[in-house]
Amino acid sequence: MPKNQNTFSSLTALRRRLANRAVHTGWRWMQQAGAVTAQTPGRLRFGAIGPATRLAFPQGTVFGEAWIRLGDHCIIGEQVTLTAGMMPGLDLGTEPMLVLGDGVVIGRDSHVIADAPITIGNDTFCGPGVYITSTNHSYDDPHQPVGRQWPRSAPVEIGPGCWLGTGAVVLPGARLGRNVVVAAGAVVRGEVPDHAVVAGAPARVVRRWEPETGWQPPLRTPAPVPIPDGMTPEQLRGLAELTDSELAEIEAAEVEAAEVEPAQAEAAEVEPEQAGPEQAELAEAQPAQGDPARIKVGEAGLVDAEKAGTV
Repeated sequence: MPKNQNTFSSLTALRRRLANRAVHTGWRWMQQAGAVTAQTPGRLRFGAIGPATRLAFPQGTVFGEAWIRLGDHCIIGEQVTLTAGMMPGLDLGTEPMLVLGDGVVIGRDSHVIADAPITIGNDTFCGPGVYITSTNHSYDDPHQPVGRQWPRSAPVEIGPGCWLGTGAVVLPGARLGRNVVVAAGAVVRGEVPDHAVVAGAPARVVRRWEPETGWQPPLRTPAPVPIPDGMTPEQLRGLAELTDSELAEIEAAEVEAAEVEPAQAEAAEVEPEQAGPEQAELAEAQPAQGDPARIKVGEAGLVDAEKAGTV
């Protein structure tokens, strides 16, 4: 009898694994097949949709798409609402109501509600749960429910290169300049100047960049080191796989190299016949600048290519 129970238990576990695999495989297939692109628009007929733009499946509420124009290489996450007009079936005229520039990214579960014109500039990134609307409820009449009163609308403009953090809200009439950062959960109204960071509800400027003085107040963290030109995917993968101890060794080597550089330069200025034994020993200990067994990372420092997986 225990043997039969074990057999039934194994069969049940096998069925569950197979069912689990089938569900995940089917869902991945639906995500691929249900994505909206210029080549596979499905039921949606946007006023324009650029090449390489993709709306992930499942989409959120989308209507008035004839007055929605999406630029090139946009990424629209799952369950994102894009609407033009207060309700489906309205004739909104000849001009677009919602315009996304090239390279715009809108995170999942976000809403862009365009009852009045909304423009989002090129390369603007929105985190998940962002809410952008050109219409808001009014409460002028104290004797009527707020939801039954005629709403107020005003155009919204978001400049190029902005970043809207998770849960940010942009209200009617807002105008954001270039490269504006909106903190998570901030509620933005009114005008925001270029190169500003805003936070809070209502949002206010907490940091701004000026050509004469730079960021004020100054940034508290150093700027990230960009990926060097010419780095291959294999080298980047090797760097990602380095352990903490290996990274510590690399940093120590960088410090040592920085300390040795002045002495090496001094030794290079001395004629070979005049160089002392210490300088000769120092010169012999330095690796050749063009050594292919090492790769440059950042503006300074060398990483052993073998540790980076390139040898």
